[in-house]
Amino acid sequence: MRTLLSILIWLCLSAVSASADAPARYASIVVDADSLEIIHARQIDGQRFPASLTKVMTLYLVFDAIDQGELRLNETLKTSANAARTPPVGLGLRTGQTLTVDQAIQAVSVRSANDAAVVLAERLAGSEAAFAERMTEKARELGMLKTTFKTANGLPHREQTTTARDMAKLAVAILNHHRRYYHYFGQTKFTWKGQTRKNTNGLLHWLQGVDGFKTGYTRASGYNLIISAQRDGRRLIAIVLGGASGKSRNLHMQDLIERSFETMGVRPVESRPPVVIRKTEPAKIQPVQASALRLRKSTDQFVTITQGAQDIKLPPHNTQRAWSIQLGAYASANKAETQLNTITANPSLKLKNTHKSITPITHQGRTLYRARLTGLSAENAHGTCRALSKHTNSCLVIAPGG
Repeated sequence: MRTLLSILIWLCLSAVSASADAPARYASIVVDADSLEIIHARQIDGQRFPASLTKVMTLYLVFDAIDQGELRLNETLKTSANAARTPPVGLGLRTGQTLTVDQAIQAVSVRSANDAAVVLAERLAGSEAAFAERMTEKARELGMLKTTFKTANGLPHREQTTTARDMAKLAVAILNHHRRYYHYFGQTKFTWKGQTRKNTNGLLHWLQGVDGFKTGYTRASGYNLIISAQRDGRRLIAIVLGGASGKSRNLHMQDLIERSFETMGVRPVESRPPVVIRKTEPAKIQPVQASALRLRKSTDQFVTITQGAQDIKLPPHNTQRAWSIQLGAYASANKAETQLNTITANPSLKLKNTHKSITPITHQGRTLYRARLTGLSAENAHGTCRALSKHTNSCLVIAPGG
């Protein structure tokens, strides 16, 4: 009996210790995507497990590689034995089976396919572990100082953690640096081998203005969600981590979006019925409006978000003349210059006071010439790319420091 009692006490202590070591789950943040002002915040610097939100960073590096000429959307990828062994959810890829980069991106963004994420990681870095190191390096470049990646798909790893604030930074970076690929996160369906699969994001194109981003779930993380929504020309980014269920998470996210747009001065809309009845929403995740965190100062070069022990500075959307646009990468400097001259000569674009930048980029023995215009305001940068979208899909908005 004494031995049995000792074992029971040891098990109880172990359980308490494990519980104490495990991070809390819930956190949330809503950010005005244009000004980067915080509309709502709760536990935004607490360490959390990202689950499949990890895949947003995976795709960020894939988009980087496409822009740099390292990958092509129609390139064929082969599934390794390691990728084929990846636990579900996945496409069920078999060793040696092939798919294109475009198909892999859709599988990851729409269906959150773990195996397709590993295929992309191995193609770019040789191994998932090496790719995860690149992911963490990119996180640091984007100011995600409290995020560490260990897998390409978000499968459980005790050292793979993030924060709600860092996930908001990643979402904003996608919009600022890879807007041309954002449509993947808003794709409602993906067809593979004759089977059509729906996006895991139940709020996508259901709640007015919601047009993209990503879900995530593991037992340790709870139900996670990144949402981007736009109404009346105003866009917000919302993050909920650690929801108790998919339905309660969606309802909570819906409340956050509605209240945040109201705080931003966007007129309310006649919304659809709630996702679930309110009694299913856990009381612990009631939204907390944080109007005191609207911290922009007109004289600041950066917006400083002050919640948490370590303040992190982000470039505001309308920093004076600090934005750029990238028009593409060309085979010769002359072609790059011709494109820049053509664009700046268009009087309707109002680009007379901008500066031309041509930068040679060499990769795998091939040199391309990247053409950028610098010294734009945020409004001019975004407006120019919108105007050029009728003629080209290669215009990219580059945020200050991006």
